[in-house]
Amino acid sequence: MTVRTQRVARLLQRELAAILAGALRQDHMITVTCVRVTRDLGIAYVHVSIMGATVADRQESLATLREQVVGIREALARRIRHQLRRVPRIQFFLDESLQYASEMDSLFESIRRERAQRGSAQRAE
Repeated sequence: MTVRTQRVARLLQRELAAILAGALRQDHMITVTCVRVTRDLGIAYVHVSIMGATVADRQESLATLREQVVGIREALARRIRHQLRRVPRIQFFLDESLQYASEMDSLFESIRRERAQRGSAQRAE
């Protein structure tokens, strides 16, 4: 990525996070984790993390977000009209890395507990 595309990606990430946090009312907390922009600044690939109870809830929230993409793009255009000549098309993708990390943490914690129990049981014998 060039310096220009990196700057635009950071600008879009900051502004989209503000839009999703303030303007849109969602059932779940949505975090913009990464934005990638094509070289011609025509398309922005926006990765979002959705804190939801189940995978189905997260998928439903992502579908709702994709349905509202026109309104989000219009709100973005109002916010960055002085920085960019044209607003890129937005494509949302679900970032599951935070949920995966949480699952791995809980798995490691259960292994630690199991080892501690085994160690205390062996000492008792």
